[in-house]
Amino acid sequence: MSVFGRTISLFCFILLFLSISAFASEKAYPSFEVEIPKTIIQHIPVEIEIVFLEPKIITSDTLSVKLGEDIQKIVLVDGRYIFSKTFDSSEELVISAAGFEFQKLITPVPLWMSVLPPLFAILIALIFREVYVALFVGVWMGSVIITYYQGYTIFGALFYGLFSIIDVYILESLNDSAHLSIIVFSMMIGAMVTLISDNGGMQGVVNYLARFARGPRSGQFVTWLMGMAIFFDDYANTLVVGNTMRPVADRLGISREKLSYIVDSTAAPIASIAFVTTWIGAELSYIQDGIRTLSLNETAYDVFLNSLQYSFYPILALGFVLILILSRRDFGPMLKAERLMLQNGVPDYHPGVNEEGQQKKGIKERWYNAVIPVVVIVGGTIAGLISTGLENTSWDPTFGFVKNISNIIGHSDSYRALLWSSLAGVLVAVLLTVGQRILSLRESVESLISGFKTMITAVLILVLAWSIALITKYMHTADFISNILLEVNIAPYVIPSITFILAALVAFATGSSWGTMAILYPLILPSSWLIAQESGLDYDQSMAIFHNVVSTVLAGSVLGDHCSPISDTTILSSLASSCNHIEHVRTQLPYALVVGGVGVFAGTLPAAYGVPTYILFPIGILILVLILRVFGRKSNVQQS
Repeated sequence: MSVFGRTISLFCFILLFLSISAFASEKAYPSFEVEIPKTIIQHIPVEIEIVFLEPKIITSDTLSVKLGEDIQKIVLVDGRYIFSKTFDSSEELVISAAGFEFQKLITPVPLWMSVLPPLFAILIALIFREVYVALFVGVWMGSVIITYYQGYTIFGALFYGLFSIIDVYILESLNDSAHLSIIVFSMMIGAMVTLISDNGGMQGVVNYLARFARGPRSGQFVTWLMGMAIFFDDYANTLVVGNTMRPVADRLGISREKLSYIVDSTAAPIASIAFVTTWIGAELSYIQDGIRTLSLNETAYDVFLNSLQYSFYPILALGFVLILILSRRDFGPMLKAERLMLQNGVPDYHPGVNEEGQQKKGIKERWYNAVIPVVVIVGGTIAGLISTGLENTSWDPTFGFVKNISNIIGHSDSYRALLWSSLAGVLVAVLLTVGQRILSLRESVESLISGFKTMITAVLILVLAWSIALITKYMHTADFISNILLEVNIAPYVIPSITFILAALVAFATGSSWGTMAILYPLILPSSWLIAQESGLDYDQSMAIFHNVVSTVLAGSVLGDHCSPISDTTILSSLASSCNHIEHVRTQLPYALVVGGVGVFAGTLPAAYGVPTYILFPIGILILVLILRVFGRKSNVQQS
């Protein structure tokens, strides 16, 4: 037998041995089964279900179960007996019911280990500047930890944890309609961008914008305006603005890092605070749950509107981008990137959704061949949001126009709207191309397929990022971080600042601003109100703290999302701008942290003590201007 054959035989033997050893200790319980979650985390309650194989054994709606030395009554719900149990340490779970017994050793995963997978992924990404390996190692580490505490040896955990990456976490990440919608939408945008580059439309846009964007400063300003204009959805904002302005930025000598920073720092901040966005529905839902829990005589929309006056980070982030553009100054890694652009042009290591236009020679460059499909996507998304929103709610005559539109879009299905609009944009691009006989139908289809291929890198990174987010969900990473800070006895006036930092940490570790909001809003809103009341604050003072906390959960989530290399919006920003992802994170990180620090110490904290926000916002802007004046330098590439 050859060496290869012996190796395969040994591999199969090891696999068979591990499979037998993994299940050798399992016992058969012919009368009932006990379903226990595969992942059990220390101090986190889990639901355990008892399922009787013989229905005739069930004689009442309650079941007396002996758990170790304790007797517990379990109520029958939907034909199932379910009870909750918390494992603080390794213990033998013994369940006796109806004359039968179940026994199994349970070893919970220590809660502190939940930070290891995202922490290692982030460190590897920042140190080695390799996002694929970083995300893969993070998912593998989490998978190995979970598998090891299910009773496997360390060797078996390494082996099964490796293959669980693809058959558990990647598959489960893809088995999500929202994730699939993002993938399809991104691929459709990539296909459309490739086609409008091949048909000369993108170059036509470059030529047209050149009238207004005659230098780096005016080019960046046009990018900022586009980011502000597409305020209704951060995904659409990122992909449309990044892809449209990339060739313009290259032509004007704007670094890809600067472009991706402007794209990223206008997308989520504007979408998080605008009245009519795809974020508003989730935000109002979380706020409403908090109001209902506390029995407050307030409406979710009014609370949201009042919280906007405390949204320091999103507003200051938008303002800081404009300050950078107008001052023509940069500092840190961004300054280096701008100077490298001046010296060497566009680096060849940048991956891209689509590089320079590949249109045939002799094709007339018409700007409207690119603008019309983009307008269709923007207008189609708004129409889709309203259409899907009206399926779930109706126009209320007692509301004003803006509040009605916001309410309708808040109840919309943003993913369906994005899918409809992206398909419409692609079809319009094909019709324009074929109808003007720029390319044949066959050539147009080949161009679209080429565009699909260019998005493979984006899809790979997104899937790995979602997989590690799934790991953090199963391991309750957010609970660990939240519990540490909530155990500290703090005054009510510092709760908003602590909340902002907590939200930023959770979003940084999990890579999801939406996930952070879902975790923290139910946890922080009731806690902040009760702490304020127990401290002797009156209703109005407590509501001011409450409004501030509502805004800081959102603002901190956006900050953490901006800083995290495993965030999907950060990944999309770098890919849409064809910027190396780790370089985007490295150059954006100092700017985001500076704005976040100013937002906390010059905004959130003094606002909690009653300083009017109309004073704090100008102070915050002034501090940012002074910081840039002191530390910023001109790259000599920015000329008006």
